[in-house]
Amino acid sequence: MSKGADPSDLPSVRDAMPLEGDDASAPIPRSRVVAWAMWDWATQPFNSVIITFVFTALYLTSDSFIDPELVPLGEGNEDYDAAIAHLTSSLGWGITAAGVFVALLAPVLGQRADASGRRKAWLGVSTALLVASMFGLFFVQAAPSYFWLGVGLIAAGSVMSEIAGVNYNAMLVQVSTPKTVGRVSGLGWGLGYMGGIVALIIVVVATGADWWGMDTSNGMAFRVIAVGCAIWTILFGWAVFVFVPEAPRADRPTVGLFQGYVVLWNDLKDLWRHARSTLWFLLASAVYRDGLAGVFTFGAIIAAKSFGFSNEQVMMFGIAANLIAGASTVIAGRFDDRVGPRTVILAALTVIVASGVLVVALQAVGAVAFWVLGLVLSACVGPAQAASRSLLARVSPKGREAEIFGLYATTGRAASFLAPAMWALTIDITGATIWGTLGVIFVVLVGLVLLTQVHTPADKGASTHA
Repeated sequence: MSKGADPSDLPSVRDAMPLEGDDASAPIPRSRVVAWAMWDWATQPFNSVIITFVFTALYLTSDSFIDPELVPLGEGNEDYDAAIAHLTSSLGWGITAAGVFVALLAPVLGQRADASGRRKAWLGVSTALLVASMFGLFFVQAAPSYFWLGVGLIAAGSVMSEIAGVNYNAMLVQVSTPKTVGRVSGLGWGLGYMGGIVALIIVVVATGADWWGMDTSNGMAFRVIAVGCAIWTILFGWAVFVFVPEAPRADRPTVGLFQGYVVLWNDLKDLWRHARSTLWFLLASAVYRDGLAGVFTFGAIIAAKSFGFSNEQVMMFGIAANLIAGASTVIAGRFDDRVGPRTVILAALTVIVASGVLVVALQAVGAVAFWVLGLVLSACVGPAQAASRSLLARVSPKGREAEIFGLYATTGRAASFLAPAMWALTIDITGATIWGTLGVIFVVLVGLVLLTQVHTPADKGASTHA
């Protein structure tokens, strides 16, 4: 379609067909499946090591980046604690800005990748830029003047990671059949958890060995960790570009930037008319999924800044949290089929809200409170995410599943700024990092309330489409 095409001629979601091969039941080569799943393993250290448990929690929000005159005052001093809270809040605003960019860019870039048949190419570009942002963190020295360089690189990496994830998730239909889509998706999810665990263990071992005599002054240990994560992504992420073929062009025209949003709006209006419960779920899940992401993104910062966890304790907690999340997700899958995915999600979100409030209320109890409640939170995040995908598959109008999952990714990205914004705003208002917990939990609560408006045959595990 030319750049000046009439937006009224643009196709709606009803016109789109799921992306399938010539024979959807034909077996997919195992090398293609493994290559696709390894990308999740390859990129997970950016989330688990850099964003969540190590680089931001233990380095970028440490007293290395506050006024040197405040450092000797130590924790418990009002000025010192306020300076640390300012760092955590500023990080939250940086990630908020990244979420806004993702919301603006992801829908259009995803449509263009599908329409042009260059999904893998876009994945390659965004992965390369993600690697570049991790390499760039090596130059973030332990001084206040380098703080915003670190935040900027983290935010840029977050944008690239999210845009890459949209194309990566869309490639699921290229490495699975209707009978294996759940199994293949689970393989990628499981390898992601395992990749984070292995990377964290390597960091723990290196820390325990005092980095084998390496000079760790000026933040060098953390800067080397960032470089290691970049190299890890290159070593394990290349296979998807070799063994997974490029997607064919979708039966949708390539449109301009603003027309892409017209397409998105038409799709949403079509859902409102023909599958309203699905639209309600897309809205609810966009909100609470961002809250779930916030639980993991800021959990380690709360452990370190509000509960006094040492560096080693934060990393050990990260390993335990990933193990618990992986195991609980597998177990919850059985309940999904028995009581329905909506029930699983509602239960998980309710426990998350209650546990988050208790984290704040029981701060005086100390580290043991966070160990218990933090692992409870971790145990609920995976089941909520997995059951969300299951529920969407059940409520998607028959024959339109691929397009609905595309909207699922798009709406999720559109709300990706909520949790970091509430985290930063709450800390700015209260002046204490611990209260940021309630900002994130509030987002989960809003999503939980919205989900109560979703009533479908999937409530009892039925496979009927809406």
